[in-house]
Amino acid sequence: MNRSTDRILTTHVGSLIRPPKLLPFIAKKQSGQAYDEQAYEACLAQSVGEIVGAQAKAGIDIVSDGEFGKAISWSQYALERLSGFERRAIKPGVHPFARGADRTRFPEFYAELDAKDGIATAREAVCVAPITYTGQAELQHDIDHLRRALTTHKVTEAFLPVAAPSSVIPDRRNEFYPNDDACLEAIAGAMRTEYQMIVDAGFLLQLDDARAAVIYDRMVPPASFADYRNWVARHTEVLNHALAGIPEDRVRYHVCWGSWPGPHVSDVPLKDIVDLVLKVKAGAYLIEAANPRHEHEWSVWKSVRLPAGKVLVPGVISHATNVVEHPELVAERIVRFANVVGRDNVIAGTDCGFAQGPFHRRVHPSIMWAKLEALAAGARIASRELWGRA
Repeated sequence: MNRSTDRILTTHVGSLIRPPKLLPFIAKKQSGQAYDEQAYEACLAQSVGEIVGAQAKAGIDIVSDGEFGKAISWSQYALERLSGFERRAIKPGVHPFARGADRTRFPEFYAELDAKDGIATAREAVCVAPITYTGQAELQHDIDHLRRALTTHKVTEAFLPVAAPSSVIPDRRNEFYPNDDACLEAIAGAMRTEYQMIVDAGFLLQLDDARAAVIYDRMVPPASFADYRNWVARHTEVLNHALAGIPEDRVRYHVCWGSWPGPHVSDVPLKDIVDLVLKVKAGAYLIEAANPRHEHEWSVWKSVRLPAGKVLVPGVISHATNVVEHPELVAERIVRFANVVGRDNVIAGTDCGFAQGPFHRRVHPSIMWAKLEALAAGARIASRELWGRA
């Protein structure tokens, strides 16, 4: 894993807005309609090549494939790569996603938001058989497309983002294993295949784990804070078991508080979970830090020591607002973290992905690129200040 040895490096969380030409193929794939697989693969390969080139042009050092190969969302995509799940229509009035303390406090707001945006899925996933990994061919396509794109475009490093076990198919139901913990262990064991393939291919492995923080909003109350901490600790243990044998410096771990555009007044504070986050056997920690509910939490690192050899990748631009951050503000955010944990231990990142799925984006594509350019410009300003040279 590269570090910011002579300047602040830049990256992002992974998911980028899909190009219009790719969407018709994905729509047919999602709905189970017939489509031209050869034409789809050609379009996907071209799209990945273009998105890697666009990231490099914007000034991003550590790039991804945009998650273009996933036909569902950043977490539900696992349904296409794991056996054992059955999809069922969700009964009206019992949607598993439409709950949480934030929604309870602001029901009118969320009624308007749901009416405007809709809820991500109308079907739930139920485990009805043994879980095994079946996505080797699809993942290999992602690897091949990214590798091919990197032969044309020069960047510092590349990563592929995938879901951590706790975030694989959130709100799944188990009807096969003796209990939910056994189901979780089966998911982790299967996903290890994906994790190992990415590292063996020479890319950084990024584990997305929004659920680690978001579940607090869903769980407390009625559960206690101690119950929540135990939940996170158990899922961390299972994740580390899935990572056994994978070098820590090839792993990035991403935590955010969900990317929905809501009040987030019920988010768990970073100070209450940072010790558990740092227990994940990763070389870099990507943590949401630019939104107005969590930007103040940079100060947590004044009292919490970043382990030796680890990298902090704070979000210094937000994915959830159309306002483009000024590069000087981005630089201020970067310098804050660098002054606390050391300039060599900071890489500038984004809060979350700009697209939570192929058809679900937070900003317009033109704004996404303006934000990434502001990220790179802010990193250049911060580098001049931190290294004392032009």
